[in-house]
Amino acid sequence: MAVFRETVPRDLPGKLMELNWNIVLLLVLLGTVGVAMLYSVGGASWSPWAANHAMRLGVGFAGMLVVAMFPPRFWMGMAYPIYTATLLLLVLVEVIGVEINGAQRWIDLGPMRLQPSEVMKVALVLALARFYHDLPREKVTAPSGLIVPMMMIGAPAALIIGQPDLGTTLLLAATGVAIIFMAGLSWWFILAVAGLGLVAVIGVSIYGLENILAEYQMDRVRAYMDPDFDPLDINYHPNQAVITLGSGGLTGKGFLEGTQSKLGFLPEMETDYIFTAFGEEFGFVGGITVLAINALVMAQAVGIAITCKSTFLRLTVMGLIATYALYVFINIAMVSRLLPVVGVPLPLISYGGTVVLSVLGAFGLILGAHIHRNAEPPKGAGLFG
Repeated sequence: MAVFRETVPRDLPGKLMELNWNIVLLLVLLGTVGVAMLYSVGGASWSPWAANHAMRLGVGFAGMLVVAMFPPRFWMGMAYPIYTATLLLLVLVEVIGVEINGAQRWIDLGPMRLQPSEVMKVALVLALARFYHDLPREKVTAPSGLIVPMMMIGAPAALIIGQPDLGTTLLLAATGVAIIFMAGLSWWFILAVAGLGLVAVIGVSIYGLENILAEYQMDRVRAYMDPDFDPLDINYHPNQAVITLGSGGLTGKGFLEGTQSKLGFLPEMETDYIFTAFGEEFGFVGGITVLAINALVMAQAVGIAITCKSTFLRLTVMGLIATYALYVFINIAMVSRLLPVVGVPLPLISYGGTVVLSVLGAFGLILGAHIHRNAEPPKGAGLFG
């Protein structure tokens, strides 16, 4: 049996002492911002969103600490089963999925709806990290070091794009490709991929986006390019988001004083557009503060990745924090009209069940990597090997 070399505390108190409490406190702060803003946009009421969000955060933070206690060998052993199970759930969405606002992305579990595409963001990172941990270094640049990971990315991406969910598909693909690069592909290969991307962009510009994207996706591109395009329908949300965000000025109108949200000018503000409500009430200073907190979280996670001895832990942490960074960047850019609307929430602040649990589960893995940073799981380590 392979020996698992690990110089970390084995007892629970010792592991809790090793926990990176800076990240925990920063995440609690972001969650508190989320509850406060959902209380505000709900009309200074705990229902319908704030109380549920607080409960989910409580469950998520407890789960995060539990996840952090498990050693890397456990998650290495579970990486492929978790990926496979989540892929099957994505297939199940096609069969029994619940359709909301024209998108079939959820499985109804009664008290809550499960969105497998959110779970896949974590599952894919674990699976790719396991693959490259087991792969001999000299084979990273070989065809087998690329074809299998691309298939692992492509299978869920194909299912998610059909839901349809372009935002999650792009985020999943970007994270997967980032892990492939971080695994050690040469700069020549990266330049080759960039060249192919340029060729693809030129091809799309010649062939026409309208022949590739669905009509509603094409409308979002038109809305992004022209703020005056269909201002009462397709462009209503993006335009109102910018108005709401800008109306806060430097320091905002004050907590519970946001008129755009109170008067209903921006529907569904509790989800993808929650940052605009925050900007209206706390202004530019508040918005920069939230971004700074997120930047600190990312910096702490990158620091953890640097200290990890094993490829599995290092790629897991970098992949998960890359996903988180993309969440934040895409959401802020979307509500600021720097990107077309793609439906990506702001982690821990936007209302949502599966996304809260998956994000906190991901940070459980990151915190666990910090505790077990000196662990060196052998190639092909199983659940208990």
